[in-house]
Amino acid sequence: MNIISASVCKVQASVNFQGGLSVDPFFHHHRKAKVVVIMGATGSGKSKLAIDLATHFAPAEIVNSDKMQLYQGLDITTNKVTEQECLGVPHHLLSIADPNHDFTAADFIAQASSAVDSIVDRHCLPIIAGGSNSYIEALVNHHQNRYQCCFLWVDVSIPVLHSFLSDRVDRMVDAGLVDEVRLMFNPLATDYTKGIRKAIGLPELDEFLRAEAEATADEKTKKRLLEAAISRMRINNCRLASRQLQKIHRLHGLWKRNMHRLDATEVFIKKSNGEESMEVWENQVVKKSRRIIHKFLYEESHNVPAAVPSKTVMNMPPPPSLVAMATATH
Repeated sequence: MNIISASVCKVQASVNFQGGLSVDPFFHHHRKAKVVVIMGATGSGKSKLAIDLATHFAPAEIVNSDKMQLYQGLDITTNKVTEQECLGVPHHLLSIADPNHDFTAADFIAQASSAVDSIVDRHCLPIIAGGSNSYIEALVNHHQNRYQCCFLWVDVSIPVLHSFLSDRVDRMVDAGLVDEVRLMFNPLATDYTKGIRKAIGLPELDEFLRAEAEATADEKTKKRLLEAAISRMRINNCRLASRQLQKIHRLHGLWKRNMHRLDATEVFIKKSNGEESMEVWENQVVKKSRRIIHKFLYEESHNVPAAVPSKTVMNMPPPPSLVAMATATH
């Protein structure tokens, strides 16, 4: 699988809507940069929704806010989007950080701010997507007077999501997760608290890879150790999702006037039953998101996060052709 990187996702200098309709008027009549933020627990479909929306509201670009995907390497283990999945949408802050050193919230604010400013300067829509809610909160609080944010929360019932995450671990193992971790395994390194080594998959596989490297165990023992490691990965992914959801509920209390919950549970139930889920995804998640963002971008609104002081924001009414196009999609 070809994994997308900053070098693959080249920023486009100028892109217009089909028919020559530019989004320039929207950006030139706002005191604050308008930013779409997509949140949700791991595995809930944030990356897919970001790409779906970026292709609809083109020109748009995506800024990654997943802590582990910021680091170079371990593309399968950290579940980075592939070049094919990207559909040509430029992505920022993927595989940019030294995997051996911590990328802090302050680092994220600096890098994400630069990316958002660059996107806005090129008259494109910034879409921030990722599961590291502490990074998102830090960025929003730091730029409360510069950015006006619309928050989309992709929510999935926890029992349903846990089942999906357990199955996803198996798919990642089949895709080569163990081999990927094996390549960077160092039996002399025991610290899993820094950089990319914090990613789920590395500490869990340590005992298995250590036994394998030291040739101290027979095949039966190694098989048992591998199965135990995969089981721990399933458990830790589910625990991560639960923690992320707790943070989102807290942030919803702060930003609820401008945070929109999108229930994707039925999509995941259909997936787990082997049924076609794309129509449900389109109707219950994508179309609702489009309507929310269209209102956010092109209609006057005073809904801002609670932490952001209210200001009168001048908005340019959407051109008639855009209204017609948006109506047709809904």
